[in-house]
Amino acid sequence: MKCIILAGGSGSRLWPLSRDMYPKQLLSIDKEASLLQQTFLRLQQFAEPENILTITNIKHFTDIRLQLNSIDKSGIVLAEPLSKNTAPAIACALEYFVQKQDEDDIVLIVPSDHLIKNTEAFQKTVETAAPLTQQGYIVTFGIQPTYPETGYGYIKTAQPLDTGYEVECFVEKPDIKTAEKYLLSSNYYWNGGIFMGKISTFMNEFKTYAPEIFAALKDLDYSKENKIKYSVYEEMPSISIDYAIMEKSKRIALVPLQSDWNDLGSWQAIYDVKEKNTEGNVLIGNVVTYDVKNSLIFSQKELVAAAGLEDLILVETEDAIMACKKSSSQDVKKLYEKLKNMESDTVKLHKTVFRPWGYYTCMNGGEGYLTKTICVLPHQKLSLQSHAHRSEHWVVLEGKALVILNDQKHEIPAGGSIDIPLGAKHSLQNPYDEELKIIEVQKGDYISEDDIVRYEDVYGRV
Repeated sequence: MKCIILAGGSGSRLWPLSRDMYPKQLLSIDKEASLLQQTFLRLQQFAEPENILTITNIKHFTDIRLQLNSIDKSGIVLAEPLSKNTAPAIACALEYFVQKQDEDDIVLIVPSDHLIKNTEAFQKTVETAAPLTQQGYIVTFGIQPTYPETGYGYIKTAQPLDTGYEVECFVEKPDIKTAEKYLLSSNYYWNGGIFMGKISTFMNEFKTYAPEIFAALKDLDYSKENKIKYSVYEEMPSISIDYAIMEKSKRIALVPLQSDWNDLGSWQAIYDVKEKNTEGNVLIGNVVTYDVKNSLIFSQKELVAAAGLEDLILVETEDAIMACKKSSSQDVKKLYEKLKNMESDTVKLHKTVFRPWGYYTCMNGGEGYLTKTICVLPHQKLSLQSHAHRSEHWVVLEGKALVILNDQKHEIPAGGSIDIPLGAKHSLQNPYDEELKIIEVQKGDYISEDDIVRYEDVYGRV
């Protein structure tokens, strides 16, 4: 079996914890491993790591690959050069396996951000559905509704098969009255976005129902590198796999998912999966309450004190506070979109960003400058890099820095400083036993994390 992980989502309903540059699939919600890492480990029940392909967009590629490399470096990661929704992403991932002569294999396609704890039941459901794929079906795994959810699409089933059901139609996200009606019916399931079928079946359906996408695949070539050409992707329409294939195909079957499942698509969903105290509260971080019931309060840094509240979501991060009624948690996406239109930095990055070598925190910034604190863990180092638009000034606060600057080595003790000129090749390193902390002042006509050219990197980001 082959597996495809779709890891291009933004997780906007989990703002301010999830950000544009660090979406929910990279977050650890219920375990130490991130949702992406949990997905990768879960798929190893069906496939070897080298047969698990993860596709994401270019801005998340480095973080995705770093997280997966910490588990197994033989997994495949493809980067979309543009955001084009799930149909082009799936087609390009399938084409990778076609070019490896794997067209007769079964492929399991899953989102990267679902929480499934009962992996044995998930495995059993997938194995039960496998015979349908040999009959030419594309199997979708439906989730039995447990409450009238308006944030999910639904699937209506028709007549039963030996395993599962034929699919009558896919249904858009309903209003509350319609969702309540679906809940009372036995033939409506939540659409979890998990699909399985023979690679050849998927490709035939793309050829029939999404010919523009299928035609563009002929210009892809994975023989030299695992890269999707911009010109190829640009030709493809932006469309979801549901609209492109699933709602049109006559080969769709549904098998009810027997395991637990949560797509963690809202703060309500986080509340549902977390352990609650005697007042029905989920309290995470530095939180003190009095007479608070059935609420989720999350503190990342500051003390959050609350009294006399009920059915509330309150989330504090370093640079944002979000509050809403628990029943309105789907509306967080509207807040996110409003902030995005306002070009607020709070939708892009956290103030503190973790990297494999340590972390940095943005302290202050303005037109043409940015100040950060940087912590480099013992025996770690940043890549050898240069910047086209900014110079930097480093002041060592704690520990000792080894700085490579244009092939020269400089040891900088606490209290010392060094200037990094525009365009200079440089690397900040900590080969010592203590943490290194510095202040970095960036100055230039363009201040952004994408102003980096890497020449050497122990984490494979060149």
